[in-house]
Amino acid sequence: MDKSGKAYWKATCTLIIQVLAVWFFVSFGCGILFADALNSFSVGGYPLGFWFAQQGAMYCFVIMIFVYAHLMGKLDEKFDVHEE
Repeated sequence: MDKSGKAYWKATCTLIIQVLAVWFFVSFGCGILFADALNSFSVGGYPLGFWFAQQGAMYCFVIMIFVYAHLMGKLDEKFDVHEE
């Protein structure tokens, strides 16, 4: 693998790790670890910790899919491996 290929792979892995870190924080952090602290706030009449565990995490995950696709597209263009 040439130098450009290694740089592309490193950038791709970094992006994946960042997305997985956000996924972990939202699902495990907001839904389980920080649920008691978040329950002092409410969304639509429900405690925020409960909302994250039941609905909020799913909304975040869908948004993360689109953000990942957009950032990966920009990364592909930067390394000139995008599709026409």
